[in-house]
Amino acid sequence: MFVFCSARGRASSPVWVADAARASSSVGHAAGARQAVLSGGPGPGRESGQGKEEETGLLGPRWGEAPAGDPQVRSHTSQRPGPPAGSASPRVRRVRPGSRRPPDWLRPAPRSGVAHARSFRAVLWHGFCSSASAVSAAAPSSRLVCSFPLLGMFPELNNLLNTTPDQAEQGKLTLLCDAKTDGSFLVHHFLSFYLKANCKVCFVALIQSFSHYNIVGQKLGVSLTTARECGQLVFLEGLKSAVDVFFRPQEEPHPLQFLREANSGNLQPLYEFVQEALKPVDSGEAAWRCPVLLVDDLSVLLSLGVGAVAVLDFIHYCRATVCREWKGNVVALVHDSGDAEDEENDILLNGLGHQSHLILRAEGLATGFCKDVHGQLRILWRRPSEPTAQRDRSLTYQYKIQDKNVSFFAKGMSPAVL
Repeated sequence: MFVFCSARGRASSPVWVADAARASSSVGHAAGARQAVLSGGPGPGRESGQGKEEETGLLGPRWGEAPAGDPQVRSHTSQRPGPPAGSASPRVRRVRPGSRRPPDWLRPAPRSGVAHARSFRAVLWHGFCSSASAVSAAAPSSRLVCSFPLLGMFPELNNLLNTTPDQAEQGKLTLLCDAKTDGSFLVHHFLSFYLKANCKVCFVALIQSFSHYNIVGQKLGVSLTTARECGQLVFLEGLKSAVDVFFRPQEEPHPLQFLREANSGNLQPLYEFVQEALKPVDSGEAAWRCPVLLVDDLSVLLSLGVGAVAVLDFIHYCRATVCREWKGNVVALVHDSGDAEDEENDILLNGLGHQSHLILRAEGLATGFCKDVHGQLRILWRRPSEPTAQRDRSLTYQYKIQDKNVSFFAKGMSPAVL
């Protein structure tokens, strides 16, 4: 039994002082008996000449004994009286040659703050070495590996779509549409979904900055910074690139080169950027599951002066390359302004709707704003290869956006209403 006694305890509780004195006396008896054993003399309960004693270096200092280089503890142990005459000496615990002195952070709390900090650093260093050894054992290669937990995203939306990151379909075009509401939560869902599915993602972000998507992604269990460093994510930040394109020579290619041209209907540089980012890699590099193109959103291209036909041509080439040739997926967001006079937007929506395999349309409530129901989501599955009677299947749900999740429920079945 070890008694932890501080200066404050000695002043307030005399019983602790007596216990500490008895404990110190017993430790002094053990130290005296051990010195007798090491010097070759007869120890307690042992006659001289019985067996060979162990070497001092293998024994090492005992628990509670003054270690080498600690004058504070040595001064206390040197003044302790030996065993009284006629009393039985305590039993000396034999230390096996393979044992070691307990580490500093297992010993009684030191009196000085410096020693306490040194013991705390030892604990941190022990945990760091254990983590480093575990990481090196799990990933023996020098290449950085991206792995994200399957938690996060929007699990209720995955249940509605009947899919998981382990069973992601390939060769599909998914159209995301929002009308009178913000459908960006769908973009964040598919971004985290395909990163967790171990897919190579090319993200053309024309609305928000990289830091915005990274903050939202961390809430969903993914890190865009880590994914970009290990080569899984290729991010085109349109807000920054739109400025950089004007401060570089015109001869250098740029994905948004159409901003400097008088005829802004040429999106070939943007397609070449996507093709270069998602092309199959060599066998020596990381092998991703499938390539994925994610665009947020295509309506910005219309606002920048690009025609709807040029945008449809861009999606057509991306679909032919990514979906058909490389068996990947394309996900694009388009904003529905609801203006009947906006013919370009109607042409883009109708053209992409006929090519898409899955359409997710987020709409605002017809009755206005509600704090418990933020909108409704229409899910439309299109199967062009099947007969007309079984080609389309649609479902409609209402939803509420939370901090790290989105809850879906049938119309009129909101928990606030029930």
